[in-house]
Amino acid sequence: MLKNCGFRVALAIAIVAAAGLTLASPAAAAGKAKVGMITTLSGGGSGLGIDVRDGFLLAIKGHDNIEVVVEDDQRKPEVAVQLADEMIQSDKVDILTGIIWSNLAMAVVPSAVNQGKFYLSPNAGPSALAGKGCHPNYFNVAWQNDNLHEAAGAYANAAGLKKSFILAPNYPAGQDALTGYKRFFEGDLAGEVYTKLGQKDYAAEIAQIRASDADSVFFFLPGGMGIAFLKQWAQSDIDLPVVGPAFSFDQGILQAVGEAALGVKNTSQWSKDIDNEANKTFVADFQAEYGRLPSLYASQGYDTGKLLISALDVAEVSDPEAFRAALEAADFASTRGDFAFDKNHHPIQDIYVREVIQEGDVLTNKIVSVGLEKHSNAYVDDCSM
Repeated sequence: MLKNCGFRVALAIAIVAAAGLTLASPAAAAGKAKVGMITTLSGGGSGLGIDVRDGFLLAIKGHDNIEVVVEDDQRKPEVAVQLADEMIQSDKVDILTGIIWSNLAMAVVPSAVNQGKFYLSPNAGPSALAGKGCHPNYFNVAWQNDNLHEAAGAYANAAGLKKSFILAPNYPAGQDALTGYKRFFEGDLAGEVYTKLGQKDYAAEIAQIRASDADSVFFFLPGGMGIAFLKQWAQSDIDLPVVGPAFSFDQGILQAVGEAALGVKNTSQWSKDIDNEANKTFVADFQAEYGRLPSLYASQGYDTGKLLISALDVAEVSDPEAFRAALEAADFASTRGDFAFDKNHHPIQDIYVREVIQEGDVLTNKIVSVGLEKHSNAYVDDCSM
């Protein structure tokens, strides 16, 4: 059924079939839940939303106690708000998930949780929802926005970098990114620039970097923004080390960027070479199901689905206190290995330093070190939970 604000697949059977999956009865009886997934499936950044969706659907394959409604937010806050209202009021969903972009999360999450719905974030983790704006019904299964950038700052120190030029888009996640880098980076800044969200021409910023006395560059430019920057950076012939978070060096982006990304260090809480059985199973199953290597976003969607299953195995969504406690327990095998929630419902987890390498004809990442061990976030003490 098509709608003017996106597409709707009203039944779990239909959406799973659309993704090439099949349903079977779960091995054990479990609580039922109706999930509303609002994510970016068209336009700029659609690859991120597609990966989150596909990872989530892979995780819940065989669990017909979970019904999913999927909609495309088109990366527009007003569309996301409209969809959330429809899902809550008309579809009667129990749980919302899927949002990629922090400005959309800020538009949707506070209202949803205040209406008694649970929100499980597979990506966006704005600082405003981790501190004073935390809520018992909000869980972030990925990270708090600052985290990967904090690890990048720590890596820059270890690499002996002393003067970084830093840039990010001017929206909540971009602001959190530079805040996180600066929190851990012990050197000086050669420049700090906020770019337009969705920008594709970085000639002016690259000229500023060239004119500065920077010894390194840190940038957070997810999706197509990162592809554009890296290609233009490679053409500039500026010989400075580049450091960034995984969002700009993830699996889909690397294939578009090409050799310009080789050797770049980036930080991530997940990598396909994390050595545990859950991750090995996820990587193999994702490749078999979709014919491509999974990305960071796919792993986050997958873990979100596994968390949901673990909670439904022991509690009904209709019992909010019991269901919340089941989510807080995080009793599932994460692709990341050790995983726990801090009191503000954001992860405690290792964050790795990865290097972009080439395996055969495919660019990918390998872990070279642990950047931050069992890392939480800077906003826990501001959360009243």
